[in-house]
Amino acid sequence: MGMLVEVVIDSLRVSLTNQQRVVVLHEKNSENYLPIWIGPYEAEAITIALQEVEVSRPLTHDLLKNVFHRLNGKLQHIEVAALRDDVFYAHIVTEQLGEIVKIDSRPSDAIALAVRAHIPIFVDSEVMEKAGVHPDPQIEEGESSDLATGKGNDGTPVSGSEGRLSIFEDFIKKLDMDEPPPDEEEGGEKTE
Repeated sequence: MGMLVEVVIDSLRVSLTNQQRVVVLHEKNSENYLPIWIGPYEAEAITIALQEVEVSRPLTHDLLKNVFHRLNGKLQHIEVAALRDDVFYAHIVTEQLGEIVKIDSRPSDAIALAVRAHIPIFVDSEVMEKAGVHPDPQIEEGESSDLATGKGNDGTPVSGSEGRLSIFEDFIKKLDMDEPPPDEEEGGEKTE
């Protein structure tokens, strides 16, 4: 295990083609990003907490936070600790009766808990090195762009790149996605 680097949630994204969700973590004091595919329910749980939406009854991650509190456990931080066979592994780190305890967790659940408990999120530096993505070096320093639109502060396209989404190009190329259905002209059937 390498050193831990602190990250913040940069954004939550939804694929328009298959409705899959990805949480994008941004390394503090660096331009490194870590995209992690998550389920729709976990994405919703993170979004609700980020937007501070009031719910009438505790959701699962609220319940987990309440259990830690009632059992005198002090949530310290969460860490995305490993990446094996394209699967991320995380820990919820808590202090219980003076002892540090690491609890195995999916990153999405750990992140949803971290947002509610207002605790730091860390990523193992080896995981960041292996799965992290970096912005296009052609983007001029001091120029900012919207990840969703690829446009600068003035609304014009970011010069010399396809926008900051290009930082995810290598990651997306690595995905093992099914081929799209064949066209009617190539022997495929037309769906009505």
